[in-house]
Order: sequence, then structure tokens, then C-alpha cells
Amino acid sequence: MSWQPKTWFLIPTEKRGPMKTNKRNARYILLAALMVLSLTLPSCSFTTWPSRLAGKVEELATKVAPEVVEVERPVVKTVVVEKEVPVEVEVTRIVEVEKEVLVTPTPIPLAISTPTLPAETPPPATWDELDVESQILTEVYRKVNPSVVNVTNLARLELFAEEEVIPQGEGSGFMWDDQGHIVTNAHVVEGADEVQITLYDGLTLPAQVVGVDPDSDLAVVKIDPQGLELRPVELGDIDDIVVGQRAIAIGNPFGFEGTLTQGTVSAIGRTIPSLTAFSIPEAIQTDAAINPGNSGGPLLDSQGRLIGVNAQISSAVRASAGVGFAVPVNIVKRVVPMLIAEGHYDHAWLGITGGTYNPSWGKALGFPEETRGAYVMEVVPEGPAGEAGLQAGTRQTDILLWLNEFEQPVYLAAGGDLIVAIDDQPVKNFDDLLVYLERYTSPGDRVELTVLRDDGQQQAITVKLGKRPQRTR
Repeated sequence: MSWQPKTWFLIPTEKRGPMKTNKRNARYILLAALMVLSLTLPSCSFTTWPSRLAGKVEELATKVAPEVVEVERPVVKTVVVEKEVPVEVEVTRIVEVEKEVLVTPTPIPLAISTPTLPAETPPPATWDELDVESQILTEVYRKVNPSVVNVTNLARLELFAEEEVIPQGEGSGFMWDDQGHIVTNAHVVEGADEVQITLYDGLTLPAQVVGVDPDSDLAVVKIDPQGLELRPVELGDIDDIVVGQRAIAIGNPFGFEGTLTQGTVSAIGRTIPSLTAFSIPEAIQTDAAINPGNSGGPLLDSQGRLIGVNAQISSAVRASAGVGFAVPVNIVKRVVPMLIAEGHYDHAWLGITGGTYNPSWGKALGFPEETRGAYVMEVVPEGPAGEAGLQAGTRQTDILLWLNEFEQPVYLAAGGDLIVAIDDQPVKNFDDLLVYLERYTSPGDRVELTVLRDDGQQQAITVKLGKRPQRTR
């Protein structure tokens, strides 16, 4: 904006009267006019400054900021100055007659490299984008994986006069309760000098073996639960399992922790060998991939409930061939609490060896072909069944059963009893007898066996069950 100073006029102090023109007055008039002219010059537009200012600013602009943005504007006959400053002071904006020149200082770039940010990771698929099967597997894994552990079997060895602890095997396990008890297979901790547990989050802890049952291939180890948030696995029921339903295994195959595989329940009621001379009934067969390292891990249904403990595979290459077996959950329910409380489990013992009756044996044994049951081939003389009066076959027939360990033929012997019921529960095969004894009886219990003799007579025989002896294969 223009500065408008006050104008002072010099007025004679003499009395008013006719002005006389003379040389003195003329000098005063001329002096006053010059003073007025000199004092009123600052109020005029500085029309003589633009060319000088423009040249000076261009020189400054060249030194301060070589990059000048020129914008064409209509011709304007006005110069705008932010404030009255000497020519030597930097001017930030000038309007010329022909164009407007915007002088913008360009910052000197710092010698600092800006790191390139990684590309943003696309968000994971939302729950609604997953199909139903994926949702089931995802939910089961989220629920159960924190309960699954890696079990390492350690041995102490003397090496160069120093004791070393080295791994000699590993498997899987799962949390049974919030007190630190972990269930695994007996063969996973067999022969261990020390046991080491690795939780799902990588935390490694020492564990103590609480109890082992080689007859069911189950074991319990314990870690210190203090400061840990332990999540027990929910238990299912063998009676709710059907062939064809989904089966999910979580474990550490070949040491790869937290691995989930899925398949179906291929069969139920299988009988598999244990670590002793006795068998494990009601085993679950599955085609879910089970490999070395999965032993002791949980087999689950689609609700994440335990239906079995993975234990064995049938394969010629020590890797999954689609035939795996799990100890059924109902045996787990009976054995594990006793291992925790007593350190061992006592199985009921009948004291016989036998097999499922084959109708083709009817003529040789003297039983009706339509009859079903468990045929008694051998009786331990001083065992519970022998003392109760059960009879084994004594007359050799020409029916070949198998070759023994010495490659010698074993033939069916006639004259043994055929068990058709136990405590009024039908026995259609030998597994039915094993399942009943495993599920519902304990040493010292009395059971009633309904048997057919080779003379066609049916008898009821009461047997007091004993404690299963320790026998190796």
C-alpha cells in the first residue's frame, strides 16, 4: 500500500492584509514551493523503480534459486511490494509489466537415502471367503494346536570322559489337563533317560515320566505348569465315530511341528499289536497322513475332539501309505487317569488264546455253520479261565491256520469251547470279547461266559478275572 505523509505548509505569522510583492516575498514563495515539492514526492508511485528492482531481484534469484517458475499473466501497470525495504533485501514476489515472476528457493537435498518400503502384504482371506471344509480345518487347528507338543526322548552318554545328552527319538503329545500332564505313546518315551517337551510357541521344558502302559502303548509325562496357560484337549467318544467321517491329525512328523493332515475314518474296531504280547482292540484306522513323529499326537473329529492317539502305520517304507492306526479314546479315558494316580494300569485278564470262529470250521469242530463267537484255542492252566473250567482244543484237524515264527504250520485243534456271550452281551468275534474286557472290567471282577461245547451243550461259566501278566512279544 502507498505511504501518504502529512503535508506541512509554511504560513506567515504576520497580520492579514494586502500581500505585497517584492524580492523577499518571492524568495519565500519559491522556498515554500520547493519544500512542498520535496515533501510530497514520497506519496507518488515509484514509477522509476521497477527496472532497477527487477534487475536486482533477478540477480538474487539466480544466486538463491536457479529454478524459477514463470507464469504468463495479463499486463499489469502495478508494482506490489510486501513492505518497504531497501533494494538490497531479498524480495519474494514481484509483478512486472510483462509477466509475474515467482521466485521460490529450492531446498538443497540432504545426502540421506530414503529406504524403499516393502510392498504391502495383501490381507489374508476373510472367514467368509473360505469354503466350509477350510473353515472346519482352520477352526480345529486354532482350537487344538496350542495343546499339541513335541516330545523328545533323550539319552545320556559318556563321550570323551564327559556325559552328553543326545536325542534318540521324538514324537508328539497333547495336554490332558491344566496341571501339566501330557499324553503320548509309550514307545515314544521308551528307554529315555530324560524327556524334553517343546510347546507350540517354541518354549522348551524338561518333563518327568509319570506312568507308562505298554499294553495300550500309552504314557503320561508331566511339566511344571507354573506360569503357563495350558489348554487340555476336549475328549470325544468312540461310540459317536462312524466310518467315513472326517479325521484330523496334528503332530510333528519328521520334526515339523504343528503339522495338520486330514482324511477319513477308514475303519473302526481294528485290533493292533501293543508293545507286549497282548493286543489293542477297537483301534481306529485312518488315511490321514501319519508319519514318524506323529506318534502320540491326537486324532480328532471335525469338532476338535479327541477320538484317538496316533500310534502306528502300515507301510513298507516307514512313511505314510494311507493306512494309520490310533489307540481309541475310550481306552485312553480308562488308562490315563490311572497312570496319573498310580503310575501304572492293570488290565483284566481272562487267560485264553483264541480267534474268531469261521463258519467253514463247523464240520471239523462240530458247531452249526450259522453260529458266531470266539473260539478258545489255548487256556493257561493256572489262569482265571483255566481255573473256571474253560476248555481248549486238543484234537488236531487238517485246517491250516498259519506258520509260526519257526516257519512251522499251525493247525486248528477241535474240542475247544465257543464263547457266544459275556454278561449276556453277544460275542460275534474275538474282538467283541476283548473290547468288553477292556471297556468294562478290571482285575477281580466276575464275568459270566456263555459257551458252546463240542457236544452241542450250552453252559454258563463264571470267571473271576485276574491281573494281566507282563509279557513281551
